[in-house]
Amino acid sequence: MNILVVSDTHGDIEKAVEMYGRVNGELTSPEGRSKKIDLIIHCGDYQRDASALEQRVNVPVVSVPGNCDRCFERSFQIVSAPSGNILVTHGHMENVDRDMSGLVYLAEENGCNAVCFGHTHIPVNTEFDGVHLINPGSLTRPRDMTNGSCAYIVSDENSFQSKIVYYDPSSAPKKKAQGGFLRGLLNWSDGQ
Repeated sequence: MNILVVSDTHGDIEKAVEMYGRVNGELTSPEGRSKKIDLIIHCGDYQRDASALEQRVNVPVVSVPGNCDRCFERSFQIVSAPSGNILVTHGHMENVDRDMSGLVYLAEENGCNAVCFGHTHIPVNTEFDGVHLINPGSLTRPRDMTNGSCAYIVSDENSFQSKIVYYDPSSAPKKKAQGGFLRGLLNWSDGQ
């Protein structure tokens, strides 16, 4: 199963439509056969963008509301994938801008081995305590000094793989960020 993940489109789906075309055009199986995106996950802000995206690209879209959709209660969907269930939430009610442990607990409570979320507009692709955490960032309002990003998931019976895809690959960070705020200060002061 091939899944494109977007979030925080905030009323502008043009880059999401473009990235769907780009990613869809680059997919091939190990045998060289063409593959296609089976599903799009939209992690909120704005949920109405998910419906518009579904109409534009004619692929099913699973979506959740975000804080800009005036959703102030826990809201999530569960996507069944070959490698296990994926929990989809915006993340604002789980305080993802401070700590991602709430996502891990929510995934575990609901029998999911992965979580797709948004809200911070900053991409994340990591694993914690056996749970994959994927935030595609934002294509329209990125907060990571790039030109935007989305994520791509490949799920089959034997594996789960996820990747952040940058709208402009030359704007992608050159090295993976490590640690938190203090580590960032130390790296900044070292000139790294």
